[in-house]
Amino acid sequence: MSLLDFHEVTKQYISDGQPAHALRGVSLSIEMGEFVALVGRSGCGKSTLLNLAGAMDLPTTGEARIDGEATASFDDAGLTRMRREKIGFVFQSFQLLHTLSAVENVELPLQLAGRSGARELALRGLRDVGLEGMEHRFPHQLSGGQMQRVAIARAIVHSPKLLLADEPTGNLDTSTGNSVLELLQRVARERKMAILMATHSMESLAYTDVSVRMRDGLIEEVVRR
Repeated sequence: MSLLDFHEVTKQYISDGQPAHALRGVSLSIEMGEFVALVGRSGCGKSTLLNLAGAMDLPTTGEARIDGEATASFDDAGLTRMRREKIGFVFQSFQLLHTLSAVENVELPLQLAGRSGARELALRGLRDVGLEGMEHRFPHQLSGGQMQRVAIARAIVHSPKLLLADEPTGNLDTSTGNSVLELLQRVARERKMAILMATHSMESLAYTDVSVRMRDGLIEEVVRR
């Protein structure tokens, strides 16, 4: 069974009183441990697909299943629980809280979920992404690559089954971006975590197992390596 499974998914919005089709019948399956890149021009549907994969939105028609469960079958509380337990998120802008140290940023979602041993899990998470010794630094004391590593540690500290990354190297130089991609590649392989990454960078495809090319709300091509 696929970890993430879309079957003939459409997504329609109303813009200026007219229907706008963001997705037009998308079918896609992602297995555990696969690192998948979504590529295509702005407006092709990548962000909409990520929102549906993250249970942030529901399909207009078709079915989106995460770990075997259809997202449309849950109420708001159920979707929130699914996101908290099964999904991690990494963003281009890092979205760290600047008043918290690195370890406090990683620890925060565990505390909100009422997890015991949150501090030790957060420290271990920072070690796993190569930031041992930087636990008590604040975001303004870190480089862009280091901030993204903190964000990745925060996203995976609760051991989700699915990690969603929206342009995770967009604010980084090439060398730093490659090191982040290497980290994501290792996370997928070692933790058997499925990763779905939206990106404009064709160079990043060298680190992924699957590339999904989108255009005008449709999947044009799926390439598995």
